[in-house]
Amino acid sequence: ADMNGTAIENFVCVIFNVSFMNCTWHVGRTASGDTQYFLYWKTSRKEDFTGCQNYIKDNCGRHTGCRFQNVTIENKRAYFLVNGSTRGQNIQSISDYIFVEKLTPPLNVTVNCTEASHGCEIRWQPPHTSHVKRRACFKYEIVIENK
Repeated sequence: ADMNGTAIENFVCVIFNVSFMNCTWHVGRTASGDTQYFLYWKTSRKEDFTGCQNYIKDNCGRHTGCRFQNVTIENKRAYFLVNGSTRGQNIQSISDYIFVEKLTPPLNVTVNCTEASHGCEIRWQPPHTSHVKRRACFKYEIVIENK
């Protein structure tokens, strides 16, 4: 039977710079010092899970995160599996996680100001992302500072 309180907590995965992903978590409340966690992920139900190759470890040597490179998420879905053991018994599984993408700034920003129109035209292209392809998905906020 799975041991209560051994499941990881606060599981968060963040994609940044389009193709890098860091996943982090906290060790379960009742996890002993010999508890070890292993993270696997995939982007479709049909493919096989890929295991972490670059773990982040705490002071006890327990895995508390993973760094992935060359991440591609085409269909906006990600499936995660964390397993492991403590005192020779299986840890509890998780069902909740947060998945976020930190976007790069917009690309090719240009500003064209003319005295005749007493205004400026600002243009840009959407940032590169790991999975969002539609321009309509983005909303922008412009902050103009007079210097």
